[in-house]
Amino acid sequence: MTSDLILVAEDDSDIRELLTVTLESAGYRAVGAKDGHTAARILEVARPAGLITDIQMPAVNGLDLCRMARLNPANRDMAIVVMSANTHAYDADAGLDAGADRYLAKPLSPRRLIAEMRDLLAAR
Repeated sequence: MTSDLILVAEDDSDIRELLTVTLESAGYRAVGAKDGHTAARILEVARPAGLITDIQMPAVNGLDLCRMARLNPANRDMAIVVMSANTHAYDADAGLDAGADRYLAKPLSPRRLIAEMRDLLAAR
């Protein structure tokens, strides 16, 4: 069982809740952020082990959030997963270029999400 903190940045409240509950059921501590601004503030104070972010969010999108996270040396080892309902190769490439470790297409499989996060955190 792990107690690593995972930040979930997702503007859709239903998806955000589903992801946080999924992570908590796997033994993680999870906190949700309704937008990129809120997520950026949480990153400054909480120092989560992982970040799961939607690419398409208003104002500060998931790509910008990844870039901001990676600029801070304290977050360089953070596991980052970007997700999007778009299945274009551009989104996956843009996420990886922005500093994400993995790209997942929505709808997410809870089992795959947990497996990916477990693998990323174990590699850190």
